[in-house]
Amino acid sequence: MLARCSIALTLLLARLPLGWLRAFGALWGYTLYFVVASRRRVVLINLAHCFPHLTRVDRRALARRVFVRFAQAWFDRGWLWGGSDALLRDRLKLTGELQALQASSPTVVFAPHFVGLDAAWTALTLYLPRHFTTIYTHQANKVFDAWILKGRQRFGEPQLFGRRTGIKTVVSALKRGDPLYLLPDMDFGKADSIFVPFYGVSTATVPSLSRFSRLANAQVVPVISRMTETGYVIEVMPPWSAFPSDDVAADTATMNQHLRTYIDAMPEQYYWVHKRFKTRPSGEPAIY
Repeated sequence: MLARCSIALTLLLARLPLGWLRAFGALWGYTLYFVVASRRRVVLINLAHCFPHLTRVDRRALARRVFVRFAQAWFDRGWLWGGSDALLRDRLKLTGELQALQASSPTVVFAPHFVGLDAAWTALTLYLPRHFTTIYTHQANKVFDAWILKGRQRFGEPQLFGRRTGIKTVVSALKRGDPLYLLPDMDFGKADSIFVPFYGVSTATVPSLSRFSRLANAQVVPVISRMTETGYVIEVMPPWSAFPSDDVAADTATMNQHLRTYIDAMPEQYYWVHKRFKTRPSGEPAIY
């Protein structure tokens, strides 16, 4: 019942002018920051490890902005998945090296967990005549799961593979020219990860970007989403050169180096609410 009410409220608020909606999201984000102490602690720990040069006061200010952007992006899903095509074309600006995603060669899209990740997916599937694919983690709440799946399949006949889908199926789709929208920058546990530096911290990181690129002989094209006052700007960046190499660990470390550069440009828009350092190397103490 709570999930249905939350979705209904999100769709209702989506009818507001964007400025009003973002103001409501900011209010809700500040509320979450002060009320959800456990998640606030996660964000502050993440920021302390990644931005030790910032003062405690500055990290708390950044954490508040993280919660604001997180909440605003959540309510933006109402118009992303329910607004008219004209509204979306007005608010979603797709820029950069678009030709990199229009080539017929196999392509892996590196899409880090910025708050605008669903805006980026919507923009790609709306503007580009390609059959995009992605790997989807099912939500525990079936109502939210159904809503998210429906929203992400709104344009372009995309295919969403479950995490248990065999790697051969994903690689086959890549080889036939369906770009893979990949989000490999989360902690999925020790079994699926290798430890490479992320902001100087040895971090469990999924090496799937390197492996999919190698198996399908695919180029890697970063796509970065940035929330703005008028919607989102989604930038398609140039394909990485000399990637992948013959070293999966080196490739995964390179991915994290690029990711750090993207995050440093807008740290408040990264998904710091995730326990990025939950899995530790053997012998290291828990961080959270």
